[in-house]
Amino acid sequence: MSGSAAPILLTGASQRLGLHCALRLLESGQAVIVSYRSERPGLELLRERGALTLPADFASEAGILAFIETLKSHTDSLRAIVHNASDWLTETPGNEAAVFQQMVNVHMLAPYLINLHCEPLLRRSTPADIIHISDDVVRAGSAKRPAYCASKAGLDNLTLSFAARFAPAIKVNGIAPALIQFNEGDDPAYRAKRLAESALGIEPGAEVIYQSLRYLLDNPYVTGTTLAVNGGRHLV
Repeated sequence: MSGSAAPILLTGASQRLGLHCALRLLESGQAVIVSYRSERPGLELLRERGALTLPADFASEAGILAFIETLKSHTDSLRAIVHNASDWLTETPGNEAAVFQQMVNVHMLAPYLINLHCEPLLRRSTPADIIHISDDVVRAGSAKRPAYCASKAGLDNLTLSFAARFAPAIKVNGIAPALIQFNEGDDPAYRAKRLAESALGIEPGAEVIYQSLRYLLDNPYVTGTTLAVNGGRHLV
């Protein structure tokens, strides 16, 4: 499928799922802008293939607003925004409030402010989409990382609110993945335990997230929905 002249913004797309989706969009002829927190090898690959890469610090309001101004200096329209930027912190005694605040800033405040300030850019594209990458852990909560889980749950609610606010011009949806791909250091026992947690019992790889993203971008009749891409974890 040929891409839109207006770029798609993917936040936090320098590695893993975000990197894969950015590369696949570029392969389709779609212009892409990627935000990143730190330099990684994947960024050079993205640049070689034509992506615009912009540094961003979503840990504070000032950092988020600075990124928005930088983004607007490079484009006056957006085909879509894919909020993939994420952080993965565990609360420890004495730093609970700081971890909670950072999770809220990265997973909720950044999408909230970017959506509000970039609405005019999206309205210059037809169609236009916002897609929030959430997490399937929201269904059950997390004893080990309540701040992470709560902030991702808030992101799910922002999907509903912005879908109502921006309809019909801008579709707003979410994707809630679970166990898409292991890390290189994960041992066989851990892998077997995790695979047993889903009905399908496979490690599908990043392409299933791109397929989900593509579906939401291409379907004109879906908004306010979060797709569970979890291999049937809710059935086990």
